[in-house]
Amino acid sequence: MGSRSKARKRAVDFLYEADQRGIDAVTLLADRVGSPEVPPVGDYTVTLVEGVTANRERIDELLTQHAEGWSLGRMPAVDRSVLRLGLYELLWSDDVPPAVAIDEAVELVKALSTDDSPRFVNGVLGRIAGIADSLRKSVRPEQTAAD
Repeated sequence: MGSRSKARKRAVDFLYEADQRGIDAVTLLADRVGSPEVPPVGDYTVTLVEGVTANRERIDELLTQHAEGWSLGRMPAVDRSVLRLGLYELLWSDDVPPAVAIDEAVELVKALSTDDSPRFVNGVLGRIAGIADSLRKSVRPEQTAAD
């Protein structure tokens, strides 16, 4: 597993725990960074947790719109955390190709969730990837001004 894959897994751990405990993921992360009981947290993990948290409202709106027949509350919690991470990378990470964001998310749920989860996550992120260019303009208007 590559260093970015490990960072994604670690970010999902933070996002999942924060979701389950009903707390802010960045606050949880800040409590853990530098703690002697916790292995060091890499920069990319921090970037992912902060990015998902900063854009969570929009991420959740998009997931609700594109997860046909599934509300966020009905999704398995691990799937929800992985989808949030995958969608963040898909729309906000310029250095992650869409196919990589989707493949990494699918690999995470293969390892962490149910047998049906890979197909579900692939379907949701695939639908969003099909319209990602137009969505990026709405979620990152500063990018369009510079283009």
